[in-house]
Amino acid sequence: MESILKGMFMVKKVAILTAGGFAPCLSSAIGGLVQRYTEVAPEVEIIAYKHGYQGLLQGDYFVVDETVRAKAHLLHLFGGSPVGNSRVKLTNVKDLVKRGLVAEGADPLKVAADRLVADGVDVLHTIGGDDTNTTAADLAAFLATNDYPLTVVGLPKTIDNDVIPVRQSLGAWTAAEQGAIFAKNIVAEHNSGSRMLIVHEVMGRHCGWLTAATAAEYRKWLDTQEWLPGIGLSREAWDVHAVYVPEAVIDITAEAERLNKVMDEVGNVTIFLSEGAGLDSIVAEMEAAGEEVPRDPFGHVKLDKVNPGKWFGDKFAEKLGAEKVMIQKSGYFSRSAAANEADLALIKRCTDLAVDCALAGRSGVIGQDEENNDELTAIAFERIKGGKPFDITLPWFTELVAAIGQPAPVAAATH
Repeated sequence: MESILKGMFMVKKVAILTAGGFAPCLSSAIGGLVQRYTEVAPEVEIIAYKHGYQGLLQGDYFVVDETVRAKAHLLHLFGGSPVGNSRVKLTNVKDLVKRGLVAEGADPLKVAADRLVADGVDVLHTIGGDDTNTTAADLAAFLATNDYPLTVVGLPKTIDNDVIPVRQSLGAWTAAEQGAIFAKNIVAEHNSGSRMLIVHEVMGRHCGWLTAATAAEYRKWLDTQEWLPGIGLSREAWDVHAVYVPEAVIDITAEAERLNKVMDEVGNVTIFLSEGAGLDSIVAEMEAAGEEVPRDPFGHVKLDKVNPGKWFGDKFAEKLGAEKVMIQKSGYFSRSAAANEADLALIKRCTDLAVDCALAGRSGVIGQDEENNDELTAIAFERIKGGKPFDITLPWFTELVAAIGQPAPVAAATH
């Protein structure tokens, strides 16, 4: 506590920003930070940059006044981010110049650092996924090299739950729960036509955790229902029949043979698909056809343009003799939800520690460190990476796969 109190008198102003895609924690994380500062250091000024790093570069921000402080609890009730997000990579100079966020010849890291100094910011809180926090790491490294007196404390946000070495990213539990809620209504469509194929595409570029967790949550709901097969209300028809994640091999030919039997016996097939599953095959097919693969400022394939759900839907529809195909994506529904109780509890623990670390001058990303017995701590920025693979050998996942009659998962070569 002594070190925290000592650091507290050095902190006069803090800034908060949220960046990247939405997750069910952003609004609550802002609320938690504001509440914690108000509790332990009410004299500290707080601002929030609009639309993430974009607002930082432009010097555009909200001032957290006494009214906001007094009613910060309201932020826990909403999804999205009240201050706005954007996808900005401070080291992608060409993109920033093109978007008019920095002038030709300017160093974006220096522009951001100079803005923080001009705004009198002592602490910057970044709330985002691996891209946001690796960008924060770039900024922190620049500040350290150039002797800028600033503490940077990040919070791990991603519904993919794929930040290394963070055990549980904020908002991921809620996203899985919301994806299962979405699935209830989508799977109800299975009788809207005969030989119906439903593909529920779940977010997860490199990591299948969310797809697996969503399927598990949905099947928990199935367990609580009473069925009436005599008039067609059967669990078999409402069940998940396949779960495909990027970390596991997808043998389309073998799976088509298995799912054909399901289609014949049950009358419909439902697939839970991670948007990153089979992405390499899709990209290779596009490139072989001479098509340009669309990518974002971080170099990621634009999945909404590539449309993995449709690609898989087309492949399986032909092989299963599907008479009707429905492709539905739960990502935006899930990621914009308000945090559930489990996430709210984790968010509070993380925001409390984030403020304590900030006041003590300790930079890093707050999270449960998998490499140190899941201790909740400030993890050094240089240890933060994206693309943590989902462990397909976890008992809860292998049991889920076995329960739906899918072969035991085999690790894909790229993972």
